[in-house]
Amino acid sequence: MKGIVILGSTGSIGCQALNVIKELGSEYNVLGLAAGLNKKLALQQVKTFNPAVVSLANKEDADWLRDNLNSGDNTKVVYGYEGLIAAATWEDADIVLTSVSGAVGLTPSIEALRAGKDLALANKETLVAAGELVTDLAQENGRRIMPVDSEHSAIWQCLWGEDEHEVEKIILTASGGPFREKSMDYLFKAAPENALKHPNWDMGAKITIDSATLMNKGLEVIEARWLFGVDYDNIEVLIHPQSIIHSMVEFIDGSIKAQIGVPDMSLPIQGALTYPHRVKGLAPRLSRPIRDLTFESPDLERFPCLRMAYEAGKAGGTMPAVLNAVNEVVVRGYLNKEVGLMDVPKIIEKIMHRHAIVLKPALEDILMVDEWARKEAQQYLHY
Repeated sequence: MKGIVILGSTGSIGCQALNVIKELGSEYNVLGLAAGLNKKLALQQVKTFNPAVVSLANKEDADWLRDNLNSGDNTKVVYGYEGLIAAATWEDADIVLTSVSGAVGLTPSIEALRAGKDLALANKETLVAAGELVTDLAQENGRRIMPVDSEHSAIWQCLWGEDEHEVEKIILTASGGPFREKSMDYLFKAAPENALKHPNWDMGAKITIDSATLMNKGLEVIEARWLFGVDYDNIEVLIHPQSIIHSMVEFIDGSIKAQIGVPDMSLPIQGALTYPHRVKGLAPRLSRPIRDLTFESPDLERFPCLRMAYEAGKAGGTMPAVLNAVNEVVVRGYLNKEVGLMDVPKIIEKIMHRHAIVLKPALEDILMVDEWARKEAQQYLHY
């Protein structure tokens, strides 16, 4: 039996993961949940899965949850940062699925690895901000990092049984988001409500905006570099509007393997939890015949966030952490209509140019740089 902890259990990935686990049956046991601010959904999840521990964001919600549990419930209720770490390091857990949004997922992911857990990673910011630190830690502790992003799961699946030294290139596919065919003039005026209309995927607000700017793909480039040990010059991004081919791997003999399927997150979630086995699950089947699959190169003039992600990754050290932190703040500002869509890359680039890189950062360095970058970005929201 595999014991599983889900950080971000009330978010989109967390809820889908619980549905997958329910379908997989008794061999998979939900031991812990971290539910953030959604106390009512957390209560439903506790009553359904009876975890050993559940964490909420604050004491008031934790007290409310305790009051609403039955006397026979054995779930330990914790809260705050300490509660998140308690869930991530729960003694009997085998796998920790990190699906919280943003840089908040970094420290619990690190603590899970230190505690000897395998990491199912749906939080790309962990590897963006601290890729070298996290992957070194996993190797030192003999733990796996299993990607849950659809693109990285696709690459991972293409590499099963392959010699990593025979990989020539990783090809990340991107839908292009809602503004793929829009003019530069349109992008300067684009409203958040339009940016939130992703053509293929149902995601949270932040990641949907990142898809609209192609920052999401830029973060995935940095993540892929650490997951698969491939140089940035050997990671290519292709726009694939149909989102049927989730990513590809090109080998030294010229052959290319692709993972193909319906745009649905249940398959990559299931793949991480059941590895190294494939089992029947909830993933819908792709209708056939498959026609009209198209590819195009990204326009880096209209979508400079992708270019800046490559630049941050190649600069190394703490620069990707700056990229990520500023992006989180400015995207929130865009959603609140404090800045425009094209202000996002503009502000990120300004702060990147002001950053003095720490090339071999410890966790403390990364957290300090993250805090600095957020404060710098906040000042631009009202300029």
